[in-house]
Amino acid sequence: MHTTTILDNQLRVVTSYMPHTSSVSMMILIGAGSRYENSETAGLSHFLEHLPFKGTRSWPSARLISEAVEGAGGIMNATTDREWTIFWFKVSTLHFQQAFSVLMDMILHPNLDPDEMEKERAVIQDELRMANDYPTQRVDLLIDELLWPNQAMGRDPGGTLDSVANISIDAVKEYMTTQYNPANTVISLAGNIAHEEVIELIDLATQEWAPRTSLPWENVKTEARRSEAKVEYRRTDQSNIRIGLPGVSWNDADRYPLLLLNWIFGGGVSSRLFLNLREDLGLAYDVSSSVDNFRDCGSLVVCCGVAPRKIRAAVEAIMEQFSLITRGITTSELTRAKEFTKNTNLLRMENSSSVATWLCTHEFLFGKVPTMEEVIQSIDAVTEDDIDRVSRRILIQDNLKTAIVGPHKSDKGILELLQF
Repeated sequence: MHTTTILDNQLRVVTSYMPHTSSVSMMILIGAGSRYENSETAGLSHFLEHLPFKGTRSWPSARLISEAVEGAGGIMNATTDREWTIFWFKVSTLHFQQAFSVLMDMILHPNLDPDEMEKERAVIQDELRMANDYPTQRVDLLIDELLWPNQAMGRDPGGTLDSVANISIDAVKEYMTTQYNPANTVISLAGNIAHEEVIELIDLATQEWAPRTSLPWENVKTEARRSEAKVEYRRTDQSNIRIGLPGVSWNDADRYPLLLLNWIFGGGVSSRLFLNLREDLGLAYDVSSSVDNFRDCGSLVVCCGVAPRKIRAAVEAIMEQFSLITRGITTSELTRAKEFTKNTNLLRMENSSSVATWLCTHEFLFGKVPTMEEVIQSIDAVTEDDIDRVSRRILIQDNLKTAIVGPHKSDKGILELLQF
C-alpha cells in the first residue's frame, strides 16, 4: 500500500509504510536527463547530479555530507538517465531525520561552488574515458546510437569530453533553477516511517520552493526501416555483440506482452537464447536479452560475448532463435514467464529501495502508482495471441541493428547475417 500527497507547490510525495523493516529508503526524482539537452549541452543533467554531493548550505563539504549519512551506517548515491535524475539515500529508521535533512538540502541549497565544479569536471571526464575503455559499456553506447541516431535518446547521458568541457557554472545554475522545481519533482519514501511525519518535514523544508515551467523533452525521431551494423575495433579476447530492435513505450498496451516475450526469448537461464547458445552449442558464457521502456519509445536488445572466431556462428544462432519464436510459443513457456515475472515483482517489494524506486518512477511517468495486484492482473491477462501479435510487431528483420566491439576491422559480412 502507498499514500500520495500533492503539496500546494505541486510537489508529489509518495510513501509506503513498511513496519517490518528497520530502514527507510528515500528518493528524489527530478525530470532532468539527456532528453532535455541538445548536443551542445549534452551531459548537463549528469554534471549537475554530481555537484550537490560537493557541499550544501548546512553541510558545506563532501566530507560532511558523507559523514552525516555513511557515518550513521547509511548509503547514498544518485543516477542520471535519459528522462530523470534520482538522488537516493537508505538509512536506519533511527537516523532518518538527519539523512532526510541532508538529502533535501542537496536539492534545495547546494553550494554550486565554481572551484568544486572544476574539480568535478575532471572527475566526470575520467568517468567518460573509463566507460569508453570497457568494451561492454562501449558496445551499449553504440547500439543506442544505431537505434536512435542523431538525437538525445541515442547519446550517452554523460555527454562527451567536449560537451562536458564547455558546460559553465551559469548554465548549471540556470538549468537547476528550471528543472529542479517542485512541479517537476517526485519524492518517495519506503520503510518504517509514517506518511504524516514525512509530509510535515517536507512541507516545512519546501515553503519557499516555487513551481516553474520546465524544459520540454525531445521526442524520438524515427527513420525508415533498414538493417545496420557498426563495428568498432578493439584488441580484445572477446567480441561483444548487441543486436537491437525498436520496442514499446511505458504506456503502450503491448508493454506486458513484450516483457513476457522477452523472458521466453532471452530473459533468464531457462530462456531459449541461453539454452541454445550456451547449453546446446557452447558458443557463449552469457547471452541474454532485455527490454527497456521510455516515454515514447523502447527497445529489445540481445547481449552476447563470444570468442572472436565464433562471432558468425553466434549471430546465426541468434537469428535462428528470432525465426523460431516468430512461429509461436508454447503454453508452458507463457505460464513460466508469467510466474517468473509476477514473483520477481513480488520479491522486489520486500526491499525498501525497490519500493521507493517503484513509487517515484510510476508517479512521475503516469501520475499514478499501480498496486501489485493490478500489475499481476495485467500479467495474467496476457494470452498466446498477444505474444504472437507483439512478435509480429517487434521482431521485424529490416529493423535489426547490430553493434560489435572486438578485434574486427570492418562490418564486412555482418549485415548479410541479419536475416531470420
